This record gives sequence, C-alpha cells and structure tokens, in this order.
Amino acid sequence: MRRRKAVIREIMPDPVFEDKLVTRFVNNLMRDGKKDVARKILYQAFEIIEEKTGEKPMDVFRSALSNTTPAVEVRSRRVGGATYQVPVEVRTERGTALSIRWIINASRQRNDKSMAARLSRELMDAAKNEGGAIRKKDETHRMAEANKAFAHFRF
Repeated sequence: MRRRKAVIREIMPDPVFEDKLVTRFVNNLMRDGKKDVARKILYQAFEIIEEKTGEKPMDVFRSALSNTTPAVEVRSRRVGGATYQVPVEVRTERGTALSIRWIINASRQRNDKSMAARLSRELMDAAKNEGGAIRKKDETHRMAEANKAFAHFRF
C-alpha cells in the first residue's frame, strides 16, 4: 500500500438510544455541521415510524440497515490498458456505510413535506425490502453478477 492506514476514531453512542449506529447515521445525515438539526430529524422520523407501524423504531431502523447492506460491489481495475469492473465482496464496515448513505440519499429524493417524513417512509420501506435504497442495492448486485467473468482479476 502507498498510503498510511486511516486511524479509526471512536464515536460516542447516541445520547437517547445509546447506540453507535444511530450516531453514525446522524453524522451522515448532518449538513453544515448542524448535528442538533440532524438528530431532531432522526428522532421525529422514529416517532413517525412508531406512530404508523406500532413497532419499536430501533427494530425498523436495524432491519432497514441490514436489508440495504450490499454483499458485493464492483470496483474498477485496469489490466493491460483495459478497465474491468471486478466484483468484490464488501467489508462489514463499508457495507454499513453504503447502506446508511443510500438510505439518506433515497429519502432526500422523495417528495414528502419534511425530511423527517421522507426518512421515516424510506426506513419503513427499506425494512419491507422496498424503496430507493433497496433498488440501489439490487442494482449493485446486478452489476456484480453481470461482471462475474472478471472475478479472477482480484485486488
């Protein structure tokens, strides 16, 4: 490797749910350093989820994340002047990061009134294996499946 390994910083668990995954989600949801706004949005989304489904919002959140976590992805690899899309298994940490990012992006593209409403709908859909984040995961899996022939160009 050419570069140094990135130092993984320890993140504090969320003050309300005491969960590091929620903190990671809030940090990804945050814009312009406004963590309080991001937290409020997530907590409101959790309230909406509890109201609509009657389930614990953390259970819906966890199942949404696990449903959208990809198993494989494609990475570009140059071999002899040609660029191949090589399917690679996704590490757990990266899978979670992708899942969080996809859920947030999919909810930003929805057209509900507030971000909390969009996020709650996306989380509920992802928990039921529907929605934009699930579509993105399926697309990634299809790409990997289509390029299985180049799997021998491992990294």
